[in-house]
Amino acid sequence: MRRRSLLAVAGWLATAVLATLVGMAAIRLVGESITGTPGGVRSQEEVERALSTPAPTASGASSPGVGEPAGPGGPGARRAFATAGGTAVAECAPGGVRLVSWAPAQDHRVADVDRGPDDDVEVTFVGPGGEHELKVRCVGGEPVAVADD
Repeated sequence: MRRRSLLAVAGWLATAVLATLVGMAAIRLVGESITGTPGGVRSQEEVERALSTPAPTASGASSPGVGEPAGPGGPGARRAFATAGGTAVAECAPGGVRLVSWAPAQDHRVADVDRGPDDDVEVTFVGPGGEHELKVRCVGGEPVAVADD
């Protein structure tokens, strides 16, 4: 009887060790995607350097800043706008102005969007500081932020 108990305990230990080794091998195989940061951890200097250089674009040109035209005036002219609640990109098109994209700031959400195309478009961001509304029209073929009527 004592021999059987000893064999049962030894078998249980062997199974536990084998299961642990298989689990560790699986974690190592999957590794970075579960437990790590893709691309590694960056230092403060590397982050500052990466943020100070403009992101490359498909055409090789630098991207426009907030509130600057993204291209020549007229149909298809784009401009980025920023509020404390978030950012949006609008363009003038033959049907009027339309919102191309919008993104709320951290701790904010999008409450309402009128993406157009229309005479004017707007996006409303809501956050801890209240509502932030951005309304855009085309003036002279370029998107321009306007005060709410």
